[in-house]
Amino acid sequence: MNSTLRYILITGASAGIGAALAREYARRGQPVILLARRVERLQALADELSPQVAVEIITADLSDPTAPQAIVAELARRGLEVETLVNNAGYGQPGAYHVPSWEAHARFLQVMIHSVCELTWRLLPAMQQRQSGSILNVASLAGHMPGSAGHTLYAAAKAFMIRFSESLALENADRGIRVSALCPGFTYSEFHDITGTRPQVSRMPRWMWMSAEDVAREGIDALEAGRVVHVTGRANRLIKAITQCLPDSIALRLVQKRSRDFRSLD
Repeated sequence: MNSTLRYILITGASAGIGAALAREYARRGQPVILLARRVERLQALADELSPQVAVEIITADLSDPTAPQAIVAELARRGLEVETLVNNAGYGQPGAYHVPSWEAHARFLQVMIHSVCELTWRLLPAMQQRQSGSILNVASLAGHMPGSAGHTLYAAAKAFMIRFSESLALENADRGIRVSALCPGFTYSEFHDITGTRPQVSRMPRWMWMSAEDVAREGIDALEAGRVVHVTGRANRLIKAITQCLPDSIALRLVQKRSRDFRSLD
């Protein structure tokens, strides 16, 4: 039993920002629970981190509607207490909205919205009872921007995560629970390889990119500092500020003009 430890539960921990968050928490001496579908990658990361901190692995597919309840049941079976929930799992569904099947969209919404809400709902009461805990929702700069053609549901899902985080933060501010939405921009990871947009985004200027390690450090620092919404990197914060100062019609036209630089409509 590991009930004396309070863990950081990270979804989508097998690669990218999720793996970087796990490494950064381990560097800070925080025990971690790594959750993803790919057990081989989870085991490799666990082997890397276990000399530093206690590490647990849970394999689950968050596109399965039964996964959140099963995850929480497995935590209880092992006696694992979650101090921080990091809702990081996610991906992009490329192409125009009518191209993928509805089943593909449903899986996307299950991972990006429903599993986030249910895991939070199931783990929040214990945090409220002990008057401590935190929730880090990995959103995106895209959630602050006008929607673009291609990846139709992505910005909408990330905008939801931002507003969800804000409401949770207000509801739980007097219960010792911190909630933060982390909003990275373009980040070096396998995200764009999986979505098939690597050729497009490779044309983006280097100043628009950040490493997953820098995003992870900023995100954890922001959560610990009590910042409810944090956009990573000065360039991304400038982009957000400029976009939000523009009339909606102009901002939408600008995004439309640049969409093909980083989105696929095929």
